Amino acid sequence: MKVKPLHDRVLIKRIEAKEQKKGGIIIPDTAKEKPMEGKVIAVGSGRLEKGERIPLEVKKGDKVLFGKYAGTEIKIDDVEHVILREDEVLGIIG
Repeated sequence: MKVKPLHDRVLIKRIEAKEQKKGGIIIPDTAKEKPMEGKVIAVGSGRLEKGERIPLEVKKGDKVLFGKYAGTEIKIDDVEHVILREDEVLGIIG
């Protein structure tokens, strides 16, 4: 399935954190927090402002940080993604 974000929205694939052990105990998946960084898979065409289209700053392939509760989670081919507005992106990692 292919998803194309509209306007100022961004499609992000979460980057899974490496499994960590605390004192030799493996933390189960249900107790782990979801990562708040991901890779931009697709971007919209930009937002309209006074009749002009303003392109997004983030680009496909960028590694970004986003808020814990930002956006909407969706599954594409059994892989978790997040779709959110560009203003919910906290920063570009690079």
